[in-house]
Amino acid sequence: MEDKTAGLDGAMSRGDVSVIIPAFNESEAIGAVVGRIRELHPDFEIIVANDGSTDDTAQAAQKAGAVVYSHPYNIGNGAAVKSGIRIASGDILVLMDGDGQHRPEDIDRLLEFFPDFDMVVGARRKGQQANWRRAAGNRIYNWLASYVTQFEVQDLTSGFRAIKADIAKDFLALLPNTYSYPTTITLAVLRSGRSLKYVPIDLQSRKTGKSNISYLADGAKFLLILAKICTLYAPFRVFLPASILMFLTGLGYYLYTFFTAGRFTNMSALLLTTSVLIFMLGLISEQICQMRFERGG
Repeated sequence: MEDKTAGLDGAMSRGDVSVIIPAFNESEAIGAVVGRIRELHPDFEIIVANDGSTDDTAQAAQKAGAVVYSHPYNIGNGAAVKSGIRIASGDILVLMDGDGQHRPEDIDRLLEFFPDFDMVVGARRKGQQANWRRAAGNRIYNWLASYVTQFEVQDLTSGFRAIKADIAKDFLALLPNTYSYPTTITLAVLRSGRSLKYVPIDLQSRKTGKSNISYLADGAKFLLILAKICTLYAPFRVFLPASILMFLTGLGYYLYTFFTAGRFTNMSALLLTTSVLIFMLGLISEQICQMRFERGG
């Protein structure tokens, strides 16, 4: 089978790179973003996935030279990315925001590592988070993801990345409709044995508007997505610590009641039995995960 990504120069000359930009009410910034990409890379396919904008986002993007795919109403940032992936024709997909924070000049910095890597992510430098709460939350997400994948995850939630199209389409069904799609696709790539590289980038300040991310609601969604993908790709990394914690709690409570009251309580029995059940569930989940990988291989 011919390797369509057997060289970046060939891919670029054939127009095999598709840039996908999800956008919601970004009419004041999207035209400049698309225009700059078109100026730097006239052969690239540029797709703006308009997620039900109520302003002139679609018209501004189309006027600047992008292919526009519009949702009839606002579904979510992740849903817009999925729509862009479905219609993209390129062998390499570049995903970036339409608010002007991601620099089109950095696209080349991501693409230079293909085809050696399966996905390249632009990692924000320290101090470039919107505020301390988001920075603290991202550090927690990065730590949890690093634990599960056994790989140093530098920026789990970055929306600026390039990925081979066939891999992105393989994971399309897993991607949520919300802002947590970068989390999902990062964990999916790493746990499926693909290669990932981080490239440090500098963010520009938003040209207009403000972020639509809610710290409480979207933070909870990020954690749920993280738990789901962790148990989907590395279940024992989640079940085993929970089992050990439950076992040690039961054992500690048993020793306490034995030396203080000279008896073995129902609570100790419940905790120890639960630890065994969690351990067995982890074994079963690990076997199911392995069979899924063998079937997909």
